[in-house]
Formats: sequence, structure tokens, C-alpha cells
Amino acid sequence: MKEKIIIGSGLSGPLLALYLNQKDYKVTLFEKRSDLRKEKTSAGRSINLALSERGINALKEVNVYDEIKNELLPMKGRMIHDIDGKTQFQSYSINENDYINSVSRNKLNEILLNKVEESSNVKIYFNHSLDKIEKDLLFFKNNIKYNINNNIIFGTDGFNSKVRDHIDSKNENKTKIDYLGHSYKELNISSDKKNLFQLKENVLHIWPRNDFMLIALPNTDRSFTCTLFLSNKGKISFDSLKSNDDVKKFFKKYFHDIYYLLDDFPNSFFTNPTSNLGSIKTTKWNYENKFCILGDAAHAIVPFFGQGMNASFEDCSVLMYYCNKYEHDWDKIISTFCKKRLIDTNAISQMALDNYIEMRNSVSKNKYKKRKEISDRLYKTFPKLFIPKYNMVSFTSIPYNEVYKKSFLHNKILDELENNYSDSKALELINKYLL
Repeated sequence: MKEKIIIGSGLSGPLLALYLNQKDYKVTLFEKRSDLRKEKTSAGRSINLALSERGINALKEVNVYDEIKNELLPMKGRMIHDIDGKTQFQSYSINENDYINSVSRNKLNEILLNKVEESSNVKIYFNHSLDKIEKDLLFFKNNIKYNINNNIIFGTDGFNSKVRDHIDSKNENKTKIDYLGHSYKELNISSDKKNLFQLKENVLHIWPRNDFMLIALPNTDRSFTCTLFLSNKGKISFDSLKSNDDVKKFFKKYFHDIYYLLDDFPNSFFTNPTSNLGSIKTTKWNYENKFCILGDAAHAIVPFFGQGMNASFEDCSVLMYYCNKYEHDWDKIISTFCKKRLIDTNAISQMALDNYIEMRNSVSKNKYKKRKEISDRLYKTFPKLFIPKYNMVSFTSIPYNEVYKKSFLHNKILDELENNYSDSKALELINKYLL
């Protein structure tokens, strides 16, 4: 069988290598960075992610989940922090077994890389930064050339993918990056002197402030990674926070309940990087079925539905579904995968953008709370007929595009029930819109 070459050993790269290894393919994996297992995590870079059903399913399929599960911190809902300091808990689901999981990005990556190294058919080359692709050669920045030899190249090399650049060079419709006009900055809250959490664990904390927000996710060392999402320009923006005094006033006004918990603050605000938020929009994931992108390289999305990693992991699972279906006919596998998966990832990209408005604004509003209450009641009363959008995205493997379409119909039902609920009317509307 032909060799499979993977560019990028972030999260989806080694996962894909494990899937291919299960099929007895020879795999060569190139990574531009040094081995993260030998490096320290850089300050201000995300150390945790939200792992949910789609990602868990993929990890189970390559027999890695059992090694990951002890590193997971369940988050059963959102803890909303109002500006007056009051808090309110909003459960993600009426089902106790439905929750998302905070997990260390580095720890997850380490476990995947360790598993890859145990595989006899996979080789990893670190410090190999792909510069360009010409004819049948990969050119790396360390003056190394690698002959493709008609093998398939998978690009899992993230937001600034070189494999995507190569595919773009062969197509008229180029990739577009839709920047949100907002950026993010990460801060940290360490454990207290007794090595205990300083905020309630097992929840995702949100400080919604209409046009911006702060969130905090728990870590296994009992710290919290906090992320500020804020406009780049304007009266209240990253651009307006120039001095220590600016930052202190801003945080004391809007996040006073955790101001004194933040590590090395406000110095950390200036030393930790500010990173842009944007979505990758591309219509072509493959070229001659010889080059194929997946994960963030194909569909990087904003992080407001916690689905970036989960969607990327699901890419690998879906690709291997077609590998099984078409019995290693890679022309058919890749062309079908790219066509079908593009529709679903476009849907989650839009839902992630929509969820930013929900998280920073809607969650604290009475209208949102009322509609969520009705949605949960419908789910409890008609569990096989009505599953809330958040549940479908996070706790099932229902295709994203199907979820997206159903969410519009759900809103029609909620509109009619918002001020006049009855089970009989609810069932009538479910029959009308969903069946």
C-alpha cells in the first residue's frame, strides 16, 4: 500500500495517523515545531479545551480514550457572573450524564503522540517546517526535500496551512479568512494556598458583558484558564487598554469579583499575547485527490461552541468511515469526504459565530432563560422528538448541518410557545415542523 504523509502533529494529525495505522498504512508525520513533550507550555497559550461527544467517539475508535479520561474535568453547565457579582447556574442538559470536559491541550497531544510512537508503521519528524510544495517534492525550511512519490498528502497543519496554500494555488476559488474584529487574551487563576480551586469547579464560568465577555475553564492542577474576548477597536476594546491604569479600571468595573484572583495582574495582560479570532472559509479541500486538508487547515472556526477540536477529530472519523465504505479507493474516499464534510463544517462555523452573541449577551437575559426553560421542558416531555440545539451539537453525533437546519425549526416552535405553553400545543407544533 502507498505511504500516507501527514503535515502537522497538532491534535488531528496524530489522531489521523492512529486511524491509518489501524488500516496497516505506512505513515510519515512531519511537524514544524520541536517535540512539545520536551518543551514548556508558553504563557498565554491555551492549555485547555472542551472535549465532547464527537471528539470522545473518535478517541474511542483509536483506543485512546481510556488513557485520556482521567485527565478530564467535567463541566455540567455555565456559571453566569452578573456585573453586580451575583451568580446563576445554567445546566447544559436535563440529563445528568450530559456534560462537556475541560482537558489540557498539551496533555492530550502528548498522549496521542506517545500512542503514535508505539505504532510500528508511523514515523514522526519534528522541526520540519514545510516551506512549499513543488511537483513531487516537499521542501522544508531546514533544507530537506522529501519525495512524495505519488503518495497522498494530508494537511492537518492548522490555520496557516501550507498544504491548503498549495491546493489554493491550483484552484480559482481561494481560501478566505473572515476575521471577527475581536481578539482574545488568556489569563490565569492559580489554586489557593491549600491547593484548592478559587472558583467553583465542574462548570464553565462566563462573565457576559453584552459586547464582550470573559470565560474561565478549570484545569487538573486546580487552576483556571481565563480568556477575555474583546473587540479590537472602539471605546471598549483591546486598542483602548493602553496602560496599567486602563486595564485595572476596566477589570475592576466589569470583572471585580475575580480581579484580585488573576495571576501577576495586570502585568500578565501585557506579557501574554493577544490573538485574532477568525474563520477559515474554503470551498476546496483537495487537489487531484492527492492532497487533502482537514481539521483547522480546512475549517478553523471561532471557539464559542467548543467544537473546533471535536469537529477536527470527527473529520478523521468520517474520513475513515468512507475508507471502510469504499474499500481503500482513495480517489472516491477523498472526493466524497471533502464534498460531504464541507457542508457540515460550514454549519458548525456559523453556529459558533451565533453562539458568541448568545454567550456574551443572551445568557443573562430573561428572554433567553425563558426559551431555554421551554426547550428543556420539550426535551423532557418529548425526548425522541425534540433535542435542543446545544445537546445535538455537544452530546450527539447528529451531522452539524442537520442540527443547523433543525435549529431554525426549533425557533419557530419556541416562538409560538413562548407566551402560551401546553403539551398538546407543543406536540402539535413538533408534528407540524419536525415530523
